Amino acid sequence: MANRERATDQMKLWKEGRGSKSPDVLTTGAGVPIGDKLNSMTAGPRGPLLVQDVVFTDEMAHFDRERIPERVVHAKGAVTHDITNYSKAKVFEHVGKRTPIAIRFSTVAGESGSADTVRDPRGFAVKFYTDEGNWDLTGNNTPIFFIRDTILFPSFIHSQKRNPQTHLKDADMVWDFWSLRPESLHQVSFLFSDRGIPDGYRHMNGYGSHTFKLVNAEGHPVYCKFHYKTDQGIKNLTVEEADRLAATDPDYSIRDLYNAIANGNFPSWSFYIQVWSHKEFPLIPVGRLVLDRNPVNYFAEVEQLAFDPSNMPPGIEPSPDKMLQGRLFSYPDTHRHRLGANYLQLPVNCPYRTRVANYQRDGPMCMYDNQGGAPNYFPNSFSAPETQAHFTESRFQVSPDVGRYNSADDDNFSQVRTFFTEVLNEGERERLCQNMAGHLKGAQLFIQKRTVQNLMEVHPDYGSRVQSLLDKYNAEGKKNTIHVYARGGASAVVAASKIMDNATYGYMNDCTPLTGCKSSRKPAGSTVVNMSHAGKKPPNDYLVWSLCNTLYVNFCCLGFMALIYSIKARDQKTLGDLRAAQECSDKAKWYNILASGWNLLIPLLLLGLLVLLLVHLGSSQGTFDFFGEDGFQSFMKLFSR
Repeated sequence: MANRERATDQMKLWKEGRGSKSPDVLTTGAGVPIGDKLNSMTAGPRGPLLVQDVVFTDEMAHFDRERIPERVVHAKGAVTHDITNYSKAKVFEHVGKRTPIAIRFSTVAGESGSADTVRDPRGFAVKFYTDEGNWDLTGNNTPIFFIRDTILFPSFIHSQKRNPQTHLKDADMVWDFWSLRPESLHQVSFLFSDRGIPDGYRHMNGYGSHTFKLVNAEGHPVYCKFHYKTDQGIKNLTVEEADRLAATDPDYSIRDLYNAIANGNFPSWSFYIQVWSHKEFPLIPVGRLVLDRNPVNYFAEVEQLAFDPSNMPPGIEPSPDKMLQGRLFSYPDTHRHRLGANYLQLPVNCPYRTRVANYQRDGPMCMYDNQGGAPNYFPNSFSAPETQAHFTESRFQVSPDVGRYNSADDDNFSQVRTFFTEVLNEGERERLCQNMAGHLKGAQLFIQKRTVQNLMEVHPDYGSRVQSLLDKYNAEGKKNTIHVYARGGASAVVAASKIMDNATYGYMNDCTPLTGCKSSRKPAGSTVVNMSHAGKKPPNDYLVWSLCNTLYVNFCCLGFMALIYSIKARDQKTLGDLRAAQECSDKAKWYNILASGWNLLIPLLLLGLLVLLLVHLGSSQGTFDFFGEDGFQSFMKLFSR
């Protein structure tokens, strides 16, 4: 892409700076080589994570010491419907039961002090202070997430944060990761839809993010997801409104929420569980979350608040969901780093509605009596805390085969297709594509191309709309030339032409490199591209670009040359076979004539000079026989005069 700043191109320039060096071997922090960094180690494809997965723990434990969550209000929850047939948890034990809760709202990619109105997922975490200990339900304002496997979470977050060298937000990083992991398409589509910028925290839904397991008093489990639907109604900000508020009131969402609660206009959410597909079984109502108090002190009640999805009272258990499994370790590990080993003794985190009795002792910032003189080992014979069998977790079967199972090729497109074609109306689809293209335009062209190919898998209309908008963006300031970044790292500059304009897609960023091409006319070192997008009409044109001295050995020039081929045997050419290129190159007469003319130019000039010399010699000395006895000597005398 032309006219890109060096800061914007940092990732590309870093790669180019390595030259031809091969990538380093990926290792753990201890230097141990890693064989698979994309998939965590589980008991079977859908089984739980294993403690022995040191690649995961090495990655996650380091990552856990990087970020600090923020923003919270206090509230109360009340049960309105009986779901004891699904769960024995006391928080649901009877209709009308009220449980104190704390809720944290946040952004994901934003930093402390960043605007509340940026396009970003919103965190929506709920802490229930139950009679059986704390229950922490960590979620977002979206029912899906960007990745399936938790081992990718640190890399995902890094891709959304600042470039490690320029310290700028980097579209190449963002879209490179997303396009390499098509599983992110559903969440990315949600993010760039109207719901990507909610009108404050009061007008958005919340979701528990993961699948959990509810267990009733008989020990029967059922998988479920948690939903909290806003009672204020969904409202979103337009891009223009969000930009204006980012400049004039960056704390808009916090201010709106605080003032609503302070004025007695308590926001609320209806709480549901989902035990089956929406299409087959409706959400089951459980209760309401009502926010009725603001924090008294930000540091004490917000900065020190810590959510941990492994905090689950009896009757609520984790599922084998890989993202949830990873968070069971990551969240408490983060809190022990950020707040200390005794973070659960802080008032905002303390399970104050039950009595804590265990064998944990000492550690920095121990705030209580350290459990006095009670035994600090288990088992013991001195009436110290004992286990109770009826609190034992439910049993479940797992695959006997432990391994790293790839989930990248699971169904990545059908749910996104439903979202695009059935959930969104025409106006929402148009705005989704505009928002996405407006951000994607900042990425390298090969990343744009990969993203559009993923969108085409969702729906041709989705991909073509985004591509059309990208074409317009990419054409601005480049009406005469198009700069192409090929996937393999090569680039070329070629003149725009009617043939390119009439192609299925009008710009070189849509061309598909054809590998393994065979042709007596295809010079070594040149590159062939298919100028029509895969899946569209049979391609009409092909372009060969290469350095001039590769395309025409005897032709001296600077830069790149391009040769347009119109191919008859289109079906073969789609597969990258250019055996008919010799026939086609004969049709590019204007280019062949130009090249031939340049190749003959120097001999013609020399011949013309010789003729002039012969004429001059003949006029000055009468007859002249160059091949005669004295002809050559007479000719050489011309250069000694």
